[in-house]
Amino acid sequence: MAKGPLRTVLGHFATGVTVLAAGGGAPEGMTANSFTSVSLSPPLVLVCVSRTAAIHQAVLDSGCFAVSVLAGSQEDVARYFADHSRPRGQREFDVVGWSPAPNTRAPVIDGALAWIECELAATYDGGDHSIFLGSVLAGGHEPARDALLFFGGRFHRPALRRAGKWDRAAYQEVS
Repeated sequence: MAKGPLRTVLGHFATGVTVLAAGGGAPEGMTANSFTSVSLSPPLVLVCVSRTAAIHQAVLDSGCFAVSVLAGSQEDVARYFADHSRPRGQREFDVVGWSPAPNTRAPVIDGALAWIECELAATYDGGDHSIFLGSVLAGGHEPARDALLFFGGRFHRPALRRAGKWDRAAYQEVS
């Protein structure tokens, strides 16, 4: 299947939106929606990263990463870390609030719905991407609230009616 039509087909799978971050000398970050849980025992997650992304080498060099699951109100954060013209190096995280993860010091985005900190357990070939398997060291979450989703090439924010219950009538497309 050709790249364009495949991208369209895959765009019909709704995903959460995260910021992947690596610490080390200068923190690196990127918006990622190719993130998933792998195992609860042992606790493992994976994220797929283009081999040409700046963060790719940072994850390999530091041997660790953090994933921040973005809230519905954080579309600006998702767009910022997807923008290839954003500042790099120490200045990359100057415009967003963040805290260092407790074990690896990788950046965790303030206000995220949840976060996970990982040690790089393995790297697998994924074509033009690498599949980074992370062994979960720590994590945390906020009370349930609106999540940021990506579907059909656009961000969406389905609204929660009560903690944990989706209200289809209140569903909002944000752009």
